[in-house]
Amino acid sequence: MSEPEITQDLIAAHGLSPEEYDRILEIIEREPTYTELGIFSAMWNEHCSYKSSKKWLRTLPVDGPQVICGPGENAGIVDIGDGQCVVFKMESHNHPSYIEPYQGAATGMGGILRDVFTMGARPIAAMNSLSFGEPDHPKTRQLVNGVVEGIGGYGNCFGVPTVGGEVRFHAAYNGNCLVNAFAAGLADTDKIFYSAASGVGMPVVYLGAKTGRDGVGGATMASAEFDDTIEEKRPTVQVGDPFTEKRLMEATLELMATGAVISIQDMGAAGLTCSAVEMGDKGGLGVRLNLEDVPQREENMTAYEMMLSESQERMLMVLRPELESEARDVFDKWDLDFAIVGETIAEDRFLVMHNNVVKADLPLATLSGSAPEYDRPWVETPACEPLGDVPQIDPIDGLRALISSPNYAAKQWVYEQYDTMVMADSVRVPGIGAGIVRVHGTDKALAFTSDVTPRYVMANPYQGGAQAVAEAYRNLTAVGAVPLATTDNMNFGNPEKPEIMGQFVGAIKGIGAACLALDMPIVSGNVSLYNETDGTGILPTPTIGAVGLLAHVDDIIGTTVRDGHSVLVIGDTDGHLGQSALLAEVFNREEGDAPHVDLKLEKRHGDFIRDNRALITACTDLSDGGLALAAFELAEAADVGVILDDAPTEILFGEDQARYLVACNFDQAEALMIAGANAGVPVTSVGRFTGNTVQIGSSEAPLDELSAQYRAGFAAAVA
Repeated sequence: MSEPEITQDLIAAHGLSPEEYDRILEIIEREPTYTELGIFSAMWNEHCSYKSSKKWLRTLPVDGPQVICGPGENAGIVDIGDGQCVVFKMESHNHPSYIEPYQGAATGMGGILRDVFTMGARPIAAMNSLSFGEPDHPKTRQLVNGVVEGIGGYGNCFGVPTVGGEVRFHAAYNGNCLVNAFAAGLADTDKIFYSAASGVGMPVVYLGAKTGRDGVGGATMASAEFDDTIEEKRPTVQVGDPFTEKRLMEATLELMATGAVISIQDMGAAGLTCSAVEMGDKGGLGVRLNLEDVPQREENMTAYEMMLSESQERMLMVLRPELESEARDVFDKWDLDFAIVGETIAEDRFLVMHNNVVKADLPLATLSGSAPEYDRPWVETPACEPLGDVPQIDPIDGLRALISSPNYAAKQWVYEQYDTMVMADSVRVPGIGAGIVRVHGTDKALAFTSDVTPRYVMANPYQGGAQAVAEAYRNLTAVGAVPLATTDNMNFGNPEKPEIMGQFVGAIKGIGAACLALDMPIVSGNVSLYNETDGTGILPTPTIGAVGLLAHVDDIIGTTVRDGHSVLVIGDTDGHLGQSALLAEVFNREEGDAPHVDLKLEKRHGDFIRDNRALITACTDLSDGGLALAAFELAEAADVGVILDDAPTEILFGEDQARYLVACNFDQAEALMIAGANAGVPVTSVGRFTGNTVQIGSSEAPLDELSAQYRAGFAAAVA
């Protein structure tokens, strides 16, 4: 079959600029073959090379005594003691999910699970952070239903509990939803597997499902804006099979126990191309592939298609040749493909053969290491205009507006479609605050959270980035966990626009400062740029996934309140309403600055909560919706009323940072106030839990009436 002529249109269709193509000509000193053009396109696109972001990603704090493996591998690894570690990462599947919601979300889940078990860890928890357009937008309902069904369909069949996450709606996502998937797993610290190849002449082995034409060009598609040709991109979305993935995980973990694995890599973005090149580059070796040996499920596949296919449930491994028979037996047992498709070579070459014809012959290290790196022009986001007057409102009316909005209504419609209890180690499932999973066979537990407030980042990228980390820190602290580390998913618009690049730079600076101050290094992550449709970008959405450790499950701070419990606020409330939930939902205004994040106070108040956990019966952080919403959520979960002291609108709904809402009995409240005075931490009594109504000052409503609104609001918008 003759290959297409390399034209300027073909180069542009591969997402390569004229300057980048000229660089290719310099490297190989000839015109590339069609397959080579595809390989360069795959390796040099934004999704795989981070060419617009790596300059700034290098500034993030990635080290700490708890860190075993930071960014650069399939996932990050953090020590949790006793010879065990937690392996975790968050990644986006935004563009595929907008094009084909079910499969886009399902394969996003599949990919993040493979990132974890590729390193030798058994997945124990999943989360997702989802951003959709306005509920009444014609595409939103289809997207929400498809994405949630895809996540549930894949995760439930695979058998991993979904223990947390978030869902938001905003007009900025009308043309580009966000689907950020998180997974975490457990491994022994002496049984971690990495992707760097070693040894010359070692077999390169293809594992898992067969290769098809689904997903060809997916990584390149994910590095471009949407326009009116979006439907033409549907074939670039992969198709997942969770049952095959489950078998692949069991086979991979069993294979690792045989000692046959030298290195192993998930076939994710850019499939066979990226996995082979990364393994060779990290090991300082070349790789030869024989594509006729690649297991194929479609006839007459070309070298180009095989190299760029993103068919799911596939891995690439470098094998100890003397253990080939044992390794093959494992995969035969699990009814999965096991095929030697090449070998490592001493030369710095990426040699791709198909039926004895050279389809690509490229310098491997240069292919990997010479991807463009751009110092994009950027402009700082202008300071916000001061917030104008916000009228005082009836507090129950304000609360009703929040709890009936799909942004702040209960999300049980979502998480009840997920299996939250599979594996039988889930201690706390979605609903309020961080999810918690017991470390199997021990008394330890891990807490998981996902956080970002995009309207803060839009108004003030530095403070918004810092706030995302600070809220993750508070959510872990509120359950009693010591925050360990974070993973980030940086979702932004077109980085070629200086104002968008300025949002990215500002957010990175804020995230970096917060991670450093709160001892939560970034150990893994993902950058998703070009989230725009017809030139309109999303809200900047740097999602922070975070993991915390509880030395003993008895250290968990609960959310159970009883009649007679005092309501206390830890931290000062000045009444910040800029970019608040109340302002957006009640007054339809997105104005003012993001709240200021004082990282020293965040650390001090977090330490205070953990140091005094024995005095605290229930705890939640104060964020969106402020005191009024947090108090209602605790009351509603416990089915007990609450009385809050009369206060101005800004005090009840303000979103000042470094604050927690605590419930405890009177004697404990008194002891907490004394402890707070000694530690220099403000502890203020603001009411009590009692009765069957929600009463704020002189305004009152039955709890069951408000609860019905709260429980119905989300489904009414999307079901």
